[in-house]
Amino acid sequence: MKGRVLYLVRFYLLTVAVFLVAKWIFMLCHFAEASFSFGDMLSVWWHGLSLDLSTALYFFIIPFLVTMASIWVNMPRWLMKPYYAFVALAFSLAFVTDTSMYSFWHFKLDASWLQYLETPTEAMASVTTGYLVLRVLYILISSVLLYFAYDKLAGMPANKRGGWKEFVFYVVLMPLMVIGIRGGLGESTTNTGQVYYSQNQFLNHSAVNPLFNFFYTLSHEIEDLSQYQFYEDDECVEMTRGVYTTESVHRDTLLTVDRPNVLVILLESAGEQFVHAMPHLQELKKEGIYFSRCYANSWRTDRGTVCALSGYPSFPNLSVMKVPEKSSTLPSIAKTLQQQGYDTSFLYGGDINFTNMRSYLISTGWERLTSMNDYSLSEQRSSQWGVRDDITFATVFEQITQADAHSHHLWGYSTLSSHEPWDVPVKKLDDEVDNAFCYLDDCLYDFVSKLKETPQWKNLLIILVADHGIVNGAVDHMTPMQMNHIPMLWLGGAVREPRVVETLCNQSDLPATLLGQFHLNHDAFTFSRDVLSETYTTPTVVHNYNNVQWICDSTGHILYDFDLKRITINESRDAERLERLDKAMIQLTSADLQRR
Repeated sequence: MKGRVLYLVRFYLLTVAVFLVAKWIFMLCHFAEASFSFGDMLSVWWHGLSLDLSTALYFFIIPFLVTMASIWVNMPRWLMKPYYAFVALAFSLAFVTDTSMYSFWHFKLDASWLQYLETPTEAMASVTTGYLVLRVLYILISSVLLYFAYDKLAGMPANKRGGWKEFVFYVVLMPLMVIGIRGGLGESTTNTGQVYYSQNQFLNHSAVNPLFNFFYTLSHEIEDLSQYQFYEDDECVEMTRGVYTTESVHRDTLLTVDRPNVLVILLESAGEQFVHAMPHLQELKKEGIYFSRCYANSWRTDRGTVCALSGYPSFPNLSVMKVPEKSSTLPSIAKTLQQQGYDTSFLYGGDINFTNMRSYLISTGWERLTSMNDYSLSEQRSSQWGVRDDITFATVFEQITQADAHSHHLWGYSTLSSHEPWDVPVKKLDDEVDNAFCYLDDCLYDFVSKLKETPQWKNLLIILVADHGIVNGAVDHMTPMQMNHIPMLWLGGAVREPRVVETLCNQSDLPATLLGQFHLNHDAFTFSRDVLSETYTTPTVVHNYNNVQWICDSTGHILYDFDLKRITINESRDAERLERLDKAMIQLTSADLQRR
C-alpha cells in the first residue's frame, strides 16, 4: 500500500510543481511589458495555488484509477507511459500557447482559441514563419522534458497485490477528490475568479491556470449570439437611435456637492412587490430622490450587479460576470470614480468567488473587498448564504464612520438575507418570505438612522437599488410589470431635496445618471442612460431571462420569446414596432459583447 500511495503523492505534487514553474516562466517572458517584483511572483503563486491544486486533481484521476486497479491486477510497466506522453504534450501546448499569445490577446488561453483552427491561414498571418518554428520547437522540448520528469520522478504504481483495507482507503479518498475538484463544500465551485486579487490585471492573469481556464470556458461557452441577428447593422443602429444616449444636459442638480462620498447598496431580491413588508423603506422614499418607475434588467444577482455597477445590459442566456475575459473590459462606477481620486471598497457577506464576483469587482476598479472569510466562523454561519445582514450593515457603518475625512470614498455593498431559505433571526410576519424582507427593512432603517447622527451624513450619498425581483405568489415572469419593478432611491445629506422621478428607467441607467450629476463624462457607458438628462427622450426598459426579453415604453409592453419566435404577452398599442425595437436592442448589445 505504501508504495502505491507514494506514487500517487509523487504524481500529484509533480503536477502542481509544473503549474507553479509555468507561472513564473509566463511572468518572466512578459517582464518587459509588465513590470513586477519578486514579491509579486510569490503572491501569484499563493493566490493561484487553489486553482492549481484543483486542476491537478483532474489529471490525477487516471493514475488514481490505475493504482486502485493494481491492487488485484498486475499492471505492465509501460502502462502509464502513453498517459505521461499525453499529459506532457497537453501541458506543453497549453503553456507555450498561453505564454506566446498573451502579448496579442491580453487574456488567458481559453476556448476561443479553437476558432482559429477553422481559419489557420488568417491566424498565422499575424506572425512570421520563424516565430511559429520557434514555438513548435518550444512545445517539443518541453514535452520531452515533462515526459521524462513524469517517467522518472513519478514512475509507476507498485505491482504488489493489496487487500480490502487498501481498497476502502481509495474509496474514502474519492469524495475528497470530488470536493477538491469542486473547490470545497461552499455555494461556489472552482472558477478562475477565485484567484483574482490585484488591481494589476497582469498579476491576476498570471495566477490563472491556463489549462483550467481553457476547459472552463469550453464548458461555459458564450451562447450563440448570432441568433440575435435580425437586421443590417446600419438599420439596427437607426432603430435604436434615441434609446441609447451618452450625453448629459441638465437644468438643475439633485445634489448639494459635486463630489460626495457614495454608498451603493444592492438590496437582494427587494422588488417593489414587497412594499407591504418594508414600511421603513416607504418612509425613506419621502426623504430622498425616488425613481418610481425603475425596472430590473435581469433576474439573478450576478447579472443585476453588472447592470447596476457597470451600466451594462443583461443577456437572455448568459451571465457576463461569469466570463472574466468579457467582464474585465466593462466600465464601472468604481473605475470612473477611482480615476477621480476615490478610494473604492466592496462588501458582500457571502462567498465572493460565487459566479466569478471577485474577478469582476477587482477588474472594474473595486480596490478592497470584504467577504464572509473576513468574519468569525460563527458569523459566517449566521445564515445559509453567509454573514447575515445586521452584521454586515454594522461593518459598512464602521467603514464609513472610520474613513479618512480628507479622501473621497465609494463603498459598494450587497445584502443577502432576503434570499431563500429566508433564514433571518427575527419573526415579525407569518409569511417567511415577507418576514425576510421585513428584517432587511429593519436593518436598513437602523443603519440609516445611525448614520444621520454622524458628521459623515452631510457629505454622503446613499443609493439603494434592488438587484432583481423574484417569483413569489401571484407575481412571476408572466406578470413582468410587477416582478421587474424595483426601487431605486438616493438618500443622504448630499441630496438637495426630496423628489420623485417618474421617468421609465432600468437599473443599468444608474451609472450614467450618477456620473451626470457629478458632471463627469460617461461615454464609456454605451448602454446606460442619464435618466435626468434632457437628451433622454425615448424612455425604454428591457428585462430578459431564458431566451425571452420583455420591453416596455410609453405605448405599453410586450414579451418576446426568441425560441418560439413570437410575442407571448402583448399589452402595447404598437406591438409590431415594439417587437422590432426589442430585436434591435438585443442585436446591438450582443454585437457589443462579442467585440469585447
